[in-house]
Amino acid sequence: MAESFDPTALPAAKAARYAALAEEIAAVLEGESNIVARQATVVSMLANAFEPYFWTGFYLVDPAKPEELVIGPYQGTLGCLRIALGRGVCGTAAAERRTVIVPDVDAFPGHIACDSRSKSEIVVPVFDAARALLGVFDVDSTELAAFDETDAAGLERILRATFGA
Repeated sequence: MAESFDPTALPAAKAARYAALAEEIAAVLEGESNIVARQATVVSMLANAFEPYFWTGFYLVDPAKPEELVIGPYQGTLGCLRIALGRGVCGTAAAERRTVIVPDVDAFPGHIACDSRSKSEIVVPVFDAARALLGVFDVDSTELAAFDETDAAGLERILRATFGA
């Protein structure tokens, strides 16, 4: 297992940065099966690797209330504790089982403002190896239009390799 992580050593170009980060995350998590440890590590490494990331974390399907997402490991300001499937960006991504990129959260119908400083957001659904929905990975930025298809592809690759393989 890798014992340290230096985000300054990652490439500057976004696609290359995600590719290098995917390898770093895999190395750090090698041999670790605990899902909370895996989630917390992914959050930490991604939050520290990208300057625009303001809030980074998981919302997980609650086994006791499967129509709701409950907050999981995250880094940032206080998050919303629960989000109904189909509500807000996270609930929409979970219900539709697809990545949602929102360049301007104020323009997203039904956006849930957990922190008013958030200006843009990307939410990626997270699946296990059997393709069951585990939850979503949510990243907010204080910058408008901070996320694009490169972010979507990079995050999807990391999350699929970490939780779906």
